[in-house]
Amino acid sequence: MSTFRPARSGFLLGLVLTLGAGFLVALTAAAPAQADGPGVGSPWVVTVGDSYISGEAGRWAGSSNTSSAYADALGSTAYYDNGTSETIERCHRSKSAEAYIGGGVSGMNLACSGSQTNTTTGSYFKPGLDFYDDGAGHLGQAKLLQNFAGTHNVKMVAVSIGGNDFNFGSIVQTCVSDFLTSPTWAKDYCKDDSSVTSNFTTANVAAVRARIAAAYTNIRTAMRNAGYADTSWTLLVQNYASPLPRGAGIRYGESGFSRQDTGGCGFWNSDADWANDVALPTINTAVTGAATDAGLTNVKTLNLVSAFNGRRLCENTVGLYEEKGLTSWTQAGAVDKTEWVNQIRTVSTCCSGSPYYVQESLHPNYWAQLATRSCVRQAYNAGAPRSGTCTISGTGLLNGEPRMALN
Repeated sequence: MSTFRPARSGFLLGLVLTLGAGFLVALTAAAPAQADGPGVGSPWVVTVGDSYISGEAGRWAGSSNTSSAYADALGSTAYYDNGTSETIERCHRSKSAEAYIGGGVSGMNLACSGSQTNTTTGSYFKPGLDFYDDGAGHLGQAKLLQNFAGTHNVKMVAVSIGGNDFNFGSIVQTCVSDFLTSPTWAKDYCKDDSSVTSNFTTANVAAVRARIAAAYTNIRTAMRNAGYADTSWTLLVQNYASPLPRGAGIRYGESGFSRQDTGGCGFWNSDADWANDVALPTINTAVTGAATDAGLTNVKTLNLVSAFNGRRLCENTVGLYEEKGLTSWTQAGAVDKTEWVNQIRTVSTCCSGSPYYVQESLHPNYWAQLATRSCVRQAYNAGAPRSGTCTISGTGLLNGEPRMALN
């Protein structure tokens, strides 16, 4: 972009003296106000990544097998981020997503449910953390971030990525399938299925970690391209929360199919233990380690691993609405007595009269997203971002959100 420069300062001075001071006043008044951009304007937090940050399952405040209305906090427009529709179909950027921390800070949600580090195309377009551009309006999230940051004062970018590169969805599907198709006396565990274990080999973990590091680098490149110095903004790297307790903490027994049919948590105890003790720590180590690998100097971390403990899917400390004698998410105590993670569903029912989507399965719901939002706000720390571990700090709601602490 060219910049106007007078040929000689003396020429401009002579012109002012000739035409009078009124000319200078008019010249000043006519100068356009500087548009928002790097370091200019009100602050923004931008979220990028996958379903655990886009707001998947954000419609539902708990679960019920009696009536979906009990838990329907946001209604059928929960994922409308474009007025009356979704900007990208099935990205499920919910209105309860963590981007919107408030307090004079605006939020932009660029994340997309199902996204991996790299853009994928298929039944639904899933923008990755790259600069994908097909010339027809489909852009990767790094490109979207670059475009947005150029005209807004972005102070923090929060990212959640990597779970889908480890094939999170197919692992859950395999575990539930093994639970439903094998008897109690001859349990078929998913933890030793080759389709599952192949995701956690040393070679694959290293490969995914490298892709995550490249994704973080793309975020930095996007911000640099938009005109930001690395010291002028913060990358908040968040890991994944445990969505399901270890087997001993599940309130439904292993005999019969009630664990899945009633609770929507069809994992054998041993597989639930493995998910918490092996799979989740492996994924989270790759997520945070990749930031070091990328050589980023402006990183803070948000540790969510235990953020929902005590409120997880099928945990014995909470229950379905009907199990707790509740009929609405607005009732006192609902946030403490109901689950913060959505039930696992095996059949897509969103388009046949039921409001649920399979892709909402095992994702943080309305309560959990507001809880995470509280911790993101605390991590933003009034513009002086800090790292911390997010945990439940009390019962009830504070300003409409669960009580959370960033330690």
